[in-house]
Amino acid sequence: MANHKSALKRIRQTAKRTLRNKYQHKTTRNAIKALRDSSDKKEATAMLPKVSSMVDRLAKNNIIHNNKAANLKSKLTKHVASL
Repeated sequence: MANHKSALKRIRQTAKRTLRNKYQHKTTRNAIKALRDSSDKKEATAMLPKVSSMVDRLAKNNIIHNNKAANLKSKLTKHVASL
């Protein structure tokens, strides 16, 4: 267990941040899955900018790597274009 006040605060901060990151990441994964499952071109085209924005936000906050974000967005764009 931590012995310093600052260490205890760090533990609290880390727990909060981890929870927020997990929530954002899971929400984005669900949105990606919904986009991949959609077979309606109009609906998928409307969803793509929102999902791309979510992926960009994860990359900006270092929850996922920038290259992973780029690969995800590329694959999703290809998927929507192929519908």
